[in-house]
Amino acid sequence: MDSSTHKFYPEHGFDSREHLETYFSNKPDMAFGDDTMIFPMEFLQRVFSEGHIKGDLLIDISIGSFIHHLYTASGYFKEILVLKCSEQCITELNKWINTHTGAFDWSHVMEYIKCTEGNSDQCQDKDMTLKTTIAKIMKCDIDNENLTDPEVLPPAGCVISAWMLEFISKDQEDYINNFRKFVKLLKPEGHMILIGALNTTYAIIGQDKIHVFRYDEKFARKVLTDEGFVIDHCAVHKKTTDSDLTDYEAAMFIAAHRE
Repeated sequence: MDSSTHKFYPEHGFDSREHLETYFSNKPDMAFGDDTMIFPMEFLQRVFSEGHIKGDLLIDISIGSFIHHLYTASGYFKEILVLKCSEQCITELNKWINTHTGAFDWSHVMEYIKCTEGNSDQCQDKDMTLKTTIAKIMKCDIDNENLTDPEVLPPAGCVISAWMLEFISKDQEDYINNFRKFVKLLKPEGHMILIGALNTTYAIIGQDKIHVFRYDEKFARKVLTDEGFVIDHCAVHKKTTDSDLTDYEAAMFIAAHRE
C-alpha cells in the first residue's frame, strides 16, 4: 500500500454518506448497482430460502452504512446486531431506522424487492421488519480481540461481513487475523457469509482514495477452509462497468459453516 496516495480506513475513515451515494444510490450516474446491490441480494435470498441459516441472533459487520443486504436476513433471525467502526456510520444508520429527515433513500431497493416478490405491501412490511429486527447498532474496534470490548456479545448463529475485511486489512496476515476476530462472534456450528470485491487495490470516496487489500477467490476460500469452515456456496460476478472510482475485477459471495 502506498501510504502517500491511499488512506487506510481504520486510521482515516471515510464519508459514509458519500460512500452510499457513490456505490449504492439510485442516481443515474451510479454504475455499480448490479454488483453492489442486485448480485448480493439475489444470492442472499437464495441461501436463506434454503432454510439452513436461521436462529436467534445474526451479527452484521460490514463497511459503511448500507442495509440492503439485511432485508432477507431479517426474516430468518429474531435479532440483528450491527457493528460499525465509526460514529458517522452509526449516525447515518440511526437516521434511517428512525425515519429522520435526510435519511438515505432505499426506495430503489424496495422496488427491486417488489419486482422479485410482486407485492408492494410486503415491501413495506420488510422495511419495518428490518428496522425492528435490528436490536442494536454498536461501535466496534477492530484492533481489539474482542471487537466490542468491554461488552461480550452472545454468540451468533450467523455473521455477515460485506466489503469489510478488504478495507481493514493491509496484507494477508492482517486479513486472516481480522477474519479470526469475526469468527469469535459465531457459535461453534455457526454460518459465515462474506461479500467482497476481488483483485481490488483502491476505492475513491469523495476526495479520498482508500486502500483496499487485494486478494482473489483462491485466497478467500483457503482462509475459510483453514479456519475449519465448509463452503456451501461460492459465486463470482465479474464487474459490469468501467469506472475510475475503483479497480475491482469481480464481486464475490461466499456462504460457509463450521461443523
